[in-house]
Amino acid sequence: MTSSTKWTLEDYHRMIEVNLLEGRHVELLNGEILEMPPEGPEHAQQSTDTADYLRELLGNRALVRDAKPITIPDSGSEPEPDLAIVQPLRTLYRTRHPYPENIFWLIEYANTSLSKDLDAKRKAYAAAMIQEYWVVDLKHRQLNLFREPIDGNYALELSVTTGEIRPMAFPDIVVSVQRLLES
Repeated sequence: MTSSTKWTLEDYHRMIEVNLLEGRHVELLNGEILEMPPEGPEHAQQSTDTADYLRELLGNRALVRDAKPITIPDSGSEPEPDLAIVQPLRTLYRTRHPYPENIFWLIEYANTSLSKDLDAKRKAYAAAMIQEYWVVDLKHRQLNLFREPIDGNYALELSVTTGEIRPMAFPDIVVSVQRLLES
């Protein structure tokens, strides 16, 4: 019989404070410390381009945080999505990372992490009631869109390669799918 140790947010934060995880690119997901694969150039540049694009569209209505942690207290998770579109609460984020109630939506760019992003992260975000989650599949050049969290999963799931999307939190904003998928 195998057993695994589940880490708490407090344990994880203590490890960070004492530099135990220094030099390692990890995130806490459902009490497990997971290694994050290094970003390839395409992944890095496309997520940067999308962050810039969303900042233009949203102005000061939201913060677009690039590869910064979010905290999901109930599940013992502190993942680092590629992009977190959050409430503009800069002073608060000096004392803690955004919580689910501060998040408008999350975006992951996925190549080697696709299965984790579509399964474990999707379920963690849905369980935390994060209203919208996008996964850009770099291999298949498609956007997987998840909305309406219920019972630890999303009720609405779409895969698109063209067209436009209106984020649930900002129905007046039009996001070009092609801009998200550009290579």
